Amino acid sequence: MTIGLIGGMSWESTAVYYRLINERVRALRGGLHSADVLLHSLDFAPIAEMQANGDWAAAGDILADSAGRLERAGADCIVLCTNTMHKLADRITSATRLPFLHIADVTAAAILESPSRRPLLLATRFTMEEDFYRERLASRGIDAIIPGPAQREDVHRIIYEELCRGRIEPASKQRYLDIVAEAVAAEGADGVILGCTEITLLVSQVDFAIPVFDTTALHVEAAVAFAEAQESRAA
Repeated sequence: MTIGLIGGMSWESTAVYYRLINERVRALRGGLHSADVLLHSLDFAPIAEMQANGDWAAAGDILADSAGRLERAGADCIVLCTNTMHKLADRITSATRLPFLHIADVTAAAILESPSRRPLLLATRFTMEEDFYRERLASRGIDAIIPGPAQREDVHRIIYEELCRGRIEPASKQRYLDIVAEAVAAEGADGVILGCTEITLLVSQVDFAIPVFDTTALHVEAAVAFAEAQESRAA
């Protein structure tokens, strides 16, 4: 089964997707096995400009076209390698007949398997401030909270100005750690959602005493599990 990846937003985290998918397949199958993957890596600059300008319709056209191209190329499912662009998930699902693995759904499943029900969501400001992500979690009984305005601005800025450009700054890591600590103390946060695929480059479970939900890793695990299950049924 061929996993279709819509990536490039940014390519820094898409590279992590590709590595983790292949590592997972090798762990499951051993030897020289690797994943059967089709990747369409988009140019992020115009998409980031569309995000900033609120031109989500144009961005949706790009994602819909990408999904169609992957389907025609032979993909058997679609994985969108970004949290923020799941705002436009319906554009992908309407453009292709392929199964679409929603990142918020696999994240919710992991949260529900943990003690956490009030995790802090760290993400782009679009994902933190708009409803498309938190409401999907809320429908499963998860009360995701977000940082205050100044903190959200820092989280967003670090993603776009540093992580998406391959910059890992110790001061920015400390800022994220402080934001989480404040949410635990003031808001009762009992977990942390790394709700932007680049954040896994900066912090991880080892940095926190509360559960961390790495959406990139969770999405990868779900994609490989889906592919393995489909192949088992076909065998």
